[in-house]
Amino acid sequence: MAWDWQVFCKTTTEGTMEATCWSSGSDITYLEWMVHAWGWTLSVAACAWVIAVIVGGLVGTARTLPNSPWVVRLANAWVELFRNIPILVQLFIWYFVVPKAFPLFQQVPGFLLVVFALGFFTSARIAEQVRAGIQALPRGQRYAGLAVGFTTAQTYRYVILPMALRIILPPLTSESMNLLKNSSVAFAVSIAELTMFALQAQEETSRGIEIYLAVTLLYAFSAFVVNRIFALIEKRMRIPGFIVAGTGGGH
Repeated sequence: MAWDWQVFCKTTTEGTMEATCWSSGSDITYLEWMVHAWGWTLSVAACAWVIAVIVGGLVGTARTLPNSPWVVRLANAWVELFRNIPILVQLFIWYFVVPKAFPLFQQVPGFLLVVFALGFFTSARIAEQVRAGIQALPRGQRYAGLAVGFTTAQTYRYVILPMALRIILPPLTSESMNLLKNSSVAFAVSIAELTMFALQAQEETSRGIEIYLAVTLLYAFSAFVVNRIFALIEKRMRIPGFIVAGTGGGH
C-alpha cells in the first residue's frame, strides 16, 4: 500500500485538501491538529517537570538530613508511595477519585490534575536520585561546611547541593526524557496530546503508518532536544578535576 503523506494537508471535518497544509478557514488540517497536540504534550511534560524537580529535590534532600529521623521517615514514605504505584493508576486517582473526595478539586482543570499525577510520580524518582547524589559525596564536605560556621541549611545550599547536582545530572536527563514519554498516558483522560491525536487521526483517516510515524518522530525529536539541553547544562557546570564517584576517579 502506497504511503499518502498528503493526509496531513486534509481538513479534519470536510477532508478537503489545503495547498499549504495549513487551513485558511475555520476547519483545521491534520498537520495543525498534530502541532497543537504536540504543544499539549510539551506543556504537560514541562509543567510536571517543574513540580517533579522542586518536590523531588526537597524530598530527596530531606532523606539525608542528620538528626531528623521523622523527617527522613516521611520523605521515605513519599518516595515509596509514589514510586510503587503505576503511573496510570495514579492518573486515574487524581482525575476520578480526588475530585470526588475533595470537592475543591472539581474546579481544577483536567490538565492540571494530569500534571500533578505526572509531577508527583516523577518526584519520587528524582528524590531517590538526589538522595543518592548527596550520599555519594565524601562526608568531609559536610563537616567542612559546618567547620567554617555554616548552619546545616547553609551547608546544603552552598556546599552539598551544588556538588550533588553535578552528580545527578546524567540520571536527571534520563528521567526528564522519561517524563516526556510518560506524558502519553494523558490520552487516557482525553487530554488532546500526541498519543490522543494519533489514535483519533488514525481512526478518521485509516492512515496509521503515516500518522504514527510522524508522532514517533516528534517524540524522538523532543527527547533528543531535552537530551542536548541537559548535555549543554552538564558541560557548563562541569568543574575541572571533579570526577563523579563510580566513573573511575576520585574527588
